[in-house]
Amino acid sequence: MISIVVPIYNESGNIQELYTQICHSIGQEKFEILLVNDGSTDQSLEIMKELARLDNRVRYFSLSRNFGHQAALRAGMENALGDAVISMDADLQHPPQMLPEFIKKWREGNDIVYTIRQDSEDVGFLKKTFSRFFYAFASKVSGLLLEPGTADFRLVDKKVLSVLNNLKESHLFYRGIIPWIGFKRCSIPYQANARTFGKSKYSLVKMMKLALVGLSFQSVRPLYVAIGVGATMCFLSMMYSGYAVYVHFVTKSTVSGWTSLVLLQTFIGGIQLIVLGFAGHYIGQISENIKSRPHYIIADTNSK
Repeated sequence: MISIVVPIYNESGNIQELYTQICHSIGQEKFEILLVNDGSTDQSLEIMKELARLDNRVRYFSLSRNFGHQAALRAGMENALGDAVISMDADLQHPPQMLPEFIKKWREGNDIVYTIRQDSEDVGFLKKTFSRFFYAFASKVSGLLLEPGTADFRLVDKKVLSVLNNLKESHLFYRGIIPWIGFKRCSIPYQANARTFGKSKYSLVKMMKLALVGLSFQSVRPLYVAIGVGATMCFLSMMYSGYAVYVHFVTKSTVSGWTSLVLLQTFIGGIQLIVLGFAGHYIGQISENIKSRPHYIIADTNSK
């Protein structure tokens, strides 16, 4: 059986069409659809309940509040019963027509089948640039190869799922943890469909938060990078101090002013805040893991 996990946040206009396309694309395969309501404030939950009433292959899980995309994804994956699990978004930008290709690659012996998004011409320059920078920088500081364009649109075998479900980190970044666990894998290129209803739920703030989690989830290398940057700035400051002393005592051509001093102070202060920010983020993650709170809370479900 194939389990299809779909985190949902305010996607009332897409759920019915997504369900229809999944049923049409997956053909004669035995499957279940797990719809995870991540604290939606529109009619998403009501539509999910109606689909579950009409089709016993649909199971819904409604979280008590908005826990975030990765937590909702975890809720679905931890409750999946299939021999393989496919995760995808509810906005129809992940084409359901690709489901047969996932299953084909899985049956050829691949434990993980993941996708590489090919950007279309209408993708904004800022988003495209930020995405490329993030993947390149994250690969350097984490020590893992994070391929640009990867997303939470993938298939994993049940043995991979078992490993993922046994990981207890408070902030599990699936795009980064999947390359870390190994197993046989292959990729499929795809081009995202245009969103037909609603707008993207990933604001710039949420993207930055996810990027920070992605940078820190795997190792403490970002701290070493921050230390290296701080050491470099200290060295440059010492060099500048030597230059200032030389100009004052040798050339006698110093000019009264404060511009360079202010620039140096603010720049070095910014570096210090970055270092402290990274350290504080790690301390915050330690605190959350020590508390051992549940990653999500299910308030309502039709699953027994």
